[in-house]
Amino acid sequence: MTDSLADDLTLALELADLADAVSLARFRSIDLDVQTKPDRTPVTEADLAVERAILDRIAAARPEDGTFGEEFGIEGESNRQWIIDPIDGTSNFLRGVPVWGTLIALAIDGVPVVGVASSPAMKRRWWAATGMGAWTSSSAAELGASESATDAASGAFPDARRLRVSGVEQLADASLSFQSLAQWRDAGYLDRLLALSEQVWRDRAYGDLWAYALLAEGLIDVVSEFDVKPYDLAALIPIVEEAGGRFTSVTGEPGPWHGSSLATNGLLHDAVLTALTTHEN
Repeated sequence: MTDSLADDLTLALELADLADAVSLARFRSIDLDVQTKPDRTPVTEADLAVERAILDRIAAARPEDGTFGEEFGIEGESNRQWIIDPIDGTSNFLRGVPVWGTLIALAIDGVPVVGVASSPAMKRRWWAATGMGAWTSSSAAELGASESATDAASGAFPDARRLRVSGVEQLADASLSFQSLAQWRDAGYLDRLLALSEQVWRDRAYGDLWAYALLAEGLIDVVSEFDVKPYDLAALIPIVEEAGGRFTSVTGEPGPWHGSSLATNGLLHDAVLTALTTHEN
C-alpha cells in the first residue's frame, strides 16, 4: 500500500500546487465575487474555481475514484474518495486575513490516508500519508510539489522537516485551541469548555487548518471544535496522526464523519475526552 500511497501523495501535492495558483491570484482582489450559500456561509468565486480545477485534475488522473467537495458535493462511487475543502477559512480569505488554505485528502474505505494542507498566503504547506510521516515546508508552497512523494516524505524540499507533536503530559502544562465560543455554545458544551480552560496552561482560538498544523508541529497540544464537516477535517487527520497525535470526535469516534473534532498530542487525549464528556449539573 505504501507504494500506491506514494503515488497518491504525489498527486495530492500536485493538486495543492494547482489550488495555490488559482486561490492566490484572487486573494485580496478588489473585485472578488462573494455569494451567500443556503446555509448562510460565504462562498467566493475562488472557492468554486479551486474546487473545479481540483476535480477536473482528479477526473483525468484517477477516473475511477470518487470525490467529495465542499462546493460540488459527492461525485462518483468508489471506496477511494478524494475529500476537498477548496478554501478552508473562506471568511479569512474574503477579509484579506492570510490564515486560510486548501485541504486535500484521500480516504480509502472511509479512512483518511493522505492529507495535504496548503496555505500559500502564509507560504506554508503540511502533508502526510499513512506510514510515510508528516512533513512541513515553506518552499513546497513557493516552489511547487517535489518530483515524487518519496522525495517529499524524505524531506527533499530545501527546508522540509518532519513533524512531531509535543511531549506535554499534564493538562496543567497544555496549550488548547478551541476555535470558536459560538460553536461550543450552540453544541451545548460551553460549560465544559470553560471548565477545561481552567485546567490548562493556556487557551487560544487559532482557527481553521492552522490550529491543527500548530498541533502537528508540537507548538500547541489540544485542538477541538464543533460544527465541522468531513472536508474540514479529513486532510488534517493523517497529518496529526503521522506526527504522533490522536484524532477523534469530541465523544471519541475515529474519522471526520461525526461533526466535531478532538486532536491532541495523544498523551492528553483521554484526559480531554473525560473532561469534555463529564457534565456536572
